[in-house]
Amino acid sequence: MKVDLSKELPKLIKWVRETVGGARVIIGVSGGKDSSVVAALCVKALGHDRVFGVLMPQNEQSDIDKSYLLVNHLGIEHTVINIGKTYDTLTDEILSKVNFEPTLAYTSNTPARIRMMTLYGVAALLGNCRVVNTCNLSEDYVGYSTKFGDAAGDFSPLSKFTATEVVELGDLLGLPYELSHKVPTDGMCGLTDEDRFGFTYKMLDDYLRGEAMPPQEIIDKIESMHRASLHKLLPMPVYPLEA
Repeated sequence: MKVDLSKELPKLIKWVRETVGGARVIIGVSGGKDSSVVAALCVKALGHDRVFGVLMPQNEQSDIDKSYLLVNHLGIEHTVINIGKTYDTLTDEILSKVNFEPTLAYTSNTPARIRMMTLYGVAALLGNCRVVNTCNLSEDYVGYSTKFGDAAGDFSPLSKFTATEVVELGDLLGLPYELSHKVPTDGMCGLTDEDRFGFTYKMLDDYLRGEAMPPQEIIDKIESMHRASLHKLLPMPVYPLEA
């Protein structure tokens, strides 16, 4: 079912305003479309003076110019905290005690968790802040997020919107085209999200909204990824002690 985003956006803005209350919002600014759209949404709902951006390159970041473009376009206060030394120091310490070669799961998830820890650190120092989650429905459904990393946060404006709808929201919010239409990548291996998935966001989003059915092998892959990532979406299992 197609979502009428022109009607949904005012409700979304109102929801952000009511959810955040009188607090300030802290957002990790990656330069990608999701964080750009969320930042623009929060500025629209709260005003630029209540949105604080944190740029968190890991040593060098080839597209950090997009992060600067966003914070300058929105006029939000921001800072740059490089997580490279933290990642290197932590990795050296872990590998000195656990004698294994770093896996893709380690090298991709650990920086995301360090970034989230950084955002909560900044929030604690500034006081009365809410860390905003920037994940969308498409990424969440196939598990393309890091548990306790970018999957964390205090509130999530985009978790019910597909990647395609996020692009449209960015256009409605007046973001520069190069931000709202930026090709999603993980920023590490040089591959796009779609390269890693083996299918396009349009195929995934059409499937999620019931617009069109991709080939069965793609559906099987999507659902397999979804089943494998349910632990990221569901509440942590808790032993039901009856006492």
